[in-house]
Amino acid sequence: MSAAYRRSGLAGQVVVVTGAARGVGESLARKLSARGARLALVGLEPDELRRVADGLRTDVGCWTADVTDQEAMERVAHEARARFGRIDTVVANAGVAAGGPFDGCDFAVWRRVVEVNLIGSAVTGRAFLPALLDSRGYLLQIASFAAVAPAPMMTAYCASKAGAEAYAHGLRAEVGHRGVRVGVGYLSWTETDMVRGADENAVMREMRRRLPWPANRTYPLDPAVERLVAGIERRSAHVYAQGWLRGAQSVRAALPGLIAFGARREMRRFGPRLASARTPGLLGAGGAADAAGRRVSTEGH
Repeated sequence: MSAAYRRSGLAGQVVVVTGAARGVGESLARKLSARGARLALVGLEPDELRRVADGLRTDVGCWTADVTDQEAMERVAHEARARFGRIDTVVANAGVAAGGPFDGCDFAVWRRVVEVNLIGSAVTGRAFLPALLDSRGYLLQIASFAAVAPAPMMTAYCASKAGAEAYAHGLRAEVGHRGVRVGVGYLSWTETDMVRGADENAVMREMRRRLPWPANRTYPLDPAVERLVAGIERRSAHVYAQGWLRGAQSVRAALPGLIAFGARREMRRFGPRLASARTPGLLGAGGAADAAGRRVSTEGH
């Protein structure tokens, strides 16, 4: 065992990461493996999962599953536990997004965002909870600054992430006395396929850039994920991928009112262009993979 492994409390730990084929999930897998963790990777893209797994330094298994499919996720939990002997940590990272005005939106897309980000998180937690109870383990629910500061043009994403945050807080209170710790991870705009997908829409890109600093920046992926890994190692109740998000928590009660006040001017400014801000579906390559997976599932039936 290397010196780096010996210094890490993650060495030998078994960590499940959902949404592991790209973005935050892929980066988490690489950094956790570098600290000696064994990985169970879950996602919708078997070829991409295998690509990630082939670059890891520790024992790894891959499972293709939709996090909203309870039967599939219970199968994954059973097989992963049989494969590794235990589950120490679960990172509920899988997520999708869509943008545009709520008025006239494709409600099937809106609903899918909530299904993946909220219901999928709960399905993941429910499937792996028995293993975490046995190991007195840790669940990290990936949320977002959107849970703290709900913004226009992102109603599904904000609602789903606020719900996922509340679910995780409630679960922490419920299972803490049984030795399971639950944390919530918060990220602002971070360099991923999802954010790049949002920026492909000119109106969404311009509106985001007009947000007040520091919420208008796109942050590099690597340091954001380093913070998440440090939180996983400490089994923290709150993990902030960008340092300023910790301060935002202290004023969160005022944020919805402030955002609504400022949005009145911005929505008027963009009024004639708002229809073009509606994204045609889920954002980025991850969103495309979700849509493709559902088409295959439908055709299979």
